[in-house]
Amino acid sequence: MTDQELSDRTGADAEAQASFRRPGKVIALHLNYPSRIAQRGRVPAQPSYFLKPSSSVAESGGVIERPVGTELLAFEGEIALVIGSPAKNVSREEAWLHVAAVTAANDFGVYDLRWADKGSNLRSKGGDGFTPLGPRLIDARSVDPTALRIRTWVDGALVQDDTTAELAFPFDQLVADLSQLITLEEGDVILTGTPAGSSVVGPGQTVEVEVDAPDAAGSPSSGRLVTTVIQGQVEPGAHGAGPQVDDLQRSEAWGSREAAGLPALPQPFELTAELREKIASVGTATLSAQLRKRGLNNVTIDGVHPTHPGERMIGRARTLRFIPNREDLFETHAGGFNAQKRAFDSLGPGDVLVIEARGEAGTGTVGDILALRAQALGAAGIVTDGGIRDLAAVTALEIPAYSQGGHPAVLGRRHVPWDTDLTIACGGTAVQPGDVIVGDDDGVLVIPPRYVEEIVEAAIVQEREETYIAERVAAGESVDGLYPMNAAWKKRYEEETR
Repeated sequence: MTDQELSDRTGADAEAQASFRRPGKVIALHLNYPSRIAQRGRVPAQPSYFLKPSSSVAESGGVIERPVGTELLAFEGEIALVIGSPAKNVSREEAWLHVAAVTAANDFGVYDLRWADKGSNLRSKGGDGFTPLGPRLIDARSVDPTALRIRTWVDGALVQDDTTAELAFPFDQLVADLSQLITLEEGDVILTGTPAGSSVVGPGQTVEVEVDAPDAAGSPSSGRLVTTVIQGQVEPGAHGAGPQVDDLQRSEAWGSREAAGLPALPQPFELTAELREKIASVGTATLSAQLRKRGLNNVTIDGVHPTHPGERMIGRARTLRFIPNREDLFETHAGGFNAQKRAFDSLGPGDVLVIEARGEAGTGTVGDILALRAQALGAAGIVTDGGIRDLAAVTALEIPAYSQGGHPAVLGRRHVPWDTDLTIACGGTAVQPGDVIVGDDDGVLVIPPRYVEEIVEAAIVQEREETYIAERVAAGESVDGLYPMNAAWKKRYEEETR
């Protein structure tokens, strides 16, 4: 089909108020708009999709039923791409030529049914009437795909307003990506994600969605896609999974915990620059003493030595676990982008990767390439209760590392890389992701986050007192009654250090 034929047919469809036949397939994208990505708190590395049955497609002016026993029917205003000619293995440069039109869509979903979908979204988003489209088509040739606007209203109030200027995955990428494995056929529809503002609606409410190109000639518009919510008569689950909700589903359906009427979650512990500076001002020996006073004795990673004597290491724990080598498991789990490589490649600034090697020093658990990757990502350090390959090269890097020493053997001699970011054992102690890891020449400490601020403040006080004691001993005083300070010395200390 030529571009002119495609344009002529699309224009005719627009005049017919989107009278196109029911699509063969509807493919929906999970996340795309930066505003929605920020709201969800997870950044997709690549586009991911799900299918909606063609029977879910509905016209403007219809109704959608909220099933009996459910509370979380959510709307998602979206831009729909209508495929005009078959696309298979197309490049990004030619992808837009296969799009005949864009129009408005509403990707409705019932969050009460997500738990049973296991990510497919079939039950939660595949119901009859759950994909309204229209009412008019906008000729794809008449618009810039990066200059479209999507708006949604609920009962006349504007709740979504965004553009396609900064999508995570531009429309040409979606078409090209999907066409690598799936032939996109004439009439197929791609839903391209929703911006922030999606929320819950109930019976009696009306949702309207419009797509337009305000800067294009004639400001073409899809018109408002209108859907009214009514109460259904059937409760799903008579022959399978029924509705279930929890606070996570409520917060995601409404858009936030606040909107869902849920209490705010406690703020996660943050290892701030100020707190790092305080930790750096005291030694691990002092921190260990304060942990011991609070009943925490098993918090040292034993048997490890630094590549950079005299330096401090402070960061939050990320974890990697090796299991004993078994040839069949090594064959299935050690190749490709395995757990070891994933762990190193996912490190962020301030992370310390702690590796469980079961105290097995008879092989390397990290070499210079992976250590260099950790350094490039801004990680704060590496700790393993096994060995290090390429020890001289790792030592020459800026990133500090702690281990039992060097060993030339490769990983497969003793280990299979197994899993990441879970509670592990390293050097005789338990380490959880998020623990604060502190290392110096005396060794490596694991501090549970809830104790950090209290421990550090007490350690600062202790070191001040010990500095005073050391000065007095250097001046010739006996340690009797001075170390530790008795009441008389304590009084004198307080008077002299006011």
